[in-house]
Amino acid sequence: MKNNDVKISKLLSYVLRHKPEAIGLTLDAEGWADIEALISKSKKVRMTREDISRVVENSDKQRFIISDDGQSIRANQGHSIKVDLGLTPTAPPEYLFHGTATRFWKSIQQDGLKKMNRQHVHLSKDEKTAAKVGVRHGKLKILTVDSKSMAKAGHLFYVSKNGVWLTEYVPSEFLKAHD
Repeated sequence: MKNNDVKISKLLSYVLRHKPEAIGLTLDAEGWADIEALISKSKKVRMTREDISRVVENSDKQRFIISDDGQSIRANQGHSIKVDLGLTPTAPPEYLFHGTATRFWKSIQQDGLKKMNRQHVHLSKDEKTAAKVGVRHGKLKILTVDSKSMAKAGHLFYVSKNGVWLTEYVPSEFLKAHD
């Protein structure tokens, strides 16, 4: 990814997931922002419609989506602000995975996986993806989530547009760590 594309991606993550007001942007209830407003209000990172499209298309994590009419953009998940992504509860596979740092394991064993300042706990469908996420936080610890048992116990799961599995909370009894 080109240097300016990285800056654009970071800005999009920040304003579409956490702080739209930082640039005076307004999101609708579903998290959509007008692309022209985003471009005009972004003073520190210069971008065009083409730049945004390229960043969305080339993102390996597919964090963002452009509306069918091409006028709006939103983050697929990871919000710390309240938005309604219109997700439908979905039956999960038998197991899902979560990558974290070993330094968090003791707390997770005690309290489970919490969404912290996000709307959901993020889970991966495979260990490779979980590892990619977790290694960013320090020495890697991969957790296996017994998602099928969680669902049977009444926990709801959702899948974002980019394939990230989401849930409100993962109690520690449904977690197993890989050493």
